[in-house]
Amino acid sequence: MQSVSRSIIGLCAGTIGSAPPRSWPPALGRWRSCVGRVVSAPPRWWPIAREGRDASLLLSSSAHSNRHLDLLSSCNKEKQNKPHSYKPEGCATIKCLDTANTREKVTSVKKLTNEVTDSNPTKVADIFIPRIFSNSSHRDGAIYKNKLFTENWFDIDITDHNETRLEPMIFSKAIKKLYFPCNMLQFFSVTLAECSINHDPIELYGYIAVRDDRDGMRNYVLNYSRDDPIITQKGSSIQMTGPKRNIELVSPVLIEFDMRIKNGGQEEEDLQLIDGAISCHDRRSWKPVKHRIKGNCGAVDMSFACVDQAVEATIEVVISEVHSSFSLSLRSFVYVLEDYEEIQLFHGSIDQSCGLRRFVLAVSHGDMMILKFRFGNSNVERRRSFKAELYGCSSRQIKHELANISVKVNWSTNSAF
Repeated sequence: MQSVSRSIIGLCAGTIGSAPPRSWPPALGRWRSCVGRVVSAPPRWWPIAREGRDASLLLSSSAHSNRHLDLLSSCNKEKQNKPHSYKPEGCATIKCLDTANTREKVTSVKKLTNEVTDSNPTKVADIFIPRIFSNSSHRDGAIYKNKLFTENWFDIDITDHNETRLEPMIFSKAIKKLYFPCNMLQFFSVTLAECSINHDPIELYGYIAVRDDRDGMRNYVLNYSRDDPIITQKGSSIQMTGPKRNIELVSPVLIEFDMRIKNGGQEEEDLQLIDGAISCHDRRSWKPVKHRIKGNCGAVDMSFACVDQAVEATIEVVISEVHSSFSLSLRSFVYVLEDYEEIQLFHGSIDQSCGLRRFVLAVSHGDMMILKFRFGNSNVERRRSFKAELYGCSSRQIKHELANISVKVNWSTNSAF
């Protein structure tokens, strides 16, 4: 009955190809269509470029002519060490660390805070310590016996490890009359903050996955096998491999993680880095915040935020006419609460024509998403901007002496009728 009432209101109030006004109740904005969804597979006719997983971030600045690009320039400057004004209460936060003001007050976490500040070139203003669910570890199977997940998360089969079957770009074509943006969860970075291993490099494997209300299945933010671990070091970013599709945040989401340190020839010798699950159910928009997950042998920082009235951006990059081998860095800048926030998408070597993996991001409807390409170790950069639409696609071309790059961004919502 509730779904029917939402449909009637939507049909009466909507306009063709338009988003619902922000004044509408949140429930209406997150109504989902019951029609079958047409999915499409990622392009497979190009070989996939291999990423330099331990590459560091590269920043530069330049002049711009409009407000959005002026803000993009400011993000390249060192940000002031100020605490965020809003704490995402839905992430079950029990501690908030302000490295500038609370070192003398919070003695129990003083050492932890100093280590992160010293090892990470980007100073951390806030670190949130989320509460990990009791009996949520995967390695010993405790999470599968915990009634909390079968009772409170009734639409999630916690024993199902399969990746979500839903594809991105479900409603990228103009075949419907009314399209609904919704709040989405966006991961901005994952960092190895602490590690009990004193030597570098460190081999990590495992996963971080999110289950939302769309199908309750795992949507992997990163996923590395033991046979192909990521090589990194303490304080470095861990290259994300996902998500496969957007993460809808109109109801509570479950974030699962099981990451280990490869420590020998046998899996039994490996060290557990982090293991468990946390929840996030606050649907108000907030700036990216680092959530520190503490484990037996270290800690991992997950930086994520709620992007309000968001649409899904699926980015496809094809590189052709490669004249010589070169390194390529690709970053995205997404507008969140009056500032641009950076997401490292790719950093690796290119030696032949290829297609990069597909990238899926959340962007507020009507805002600009900016892609920044850097060629080699020089300061040569190319930027392309895309306005977030309810549906459709946009294409851009970059011609460079090293190679040509074609960029296509597909826009889609989760709900349309």
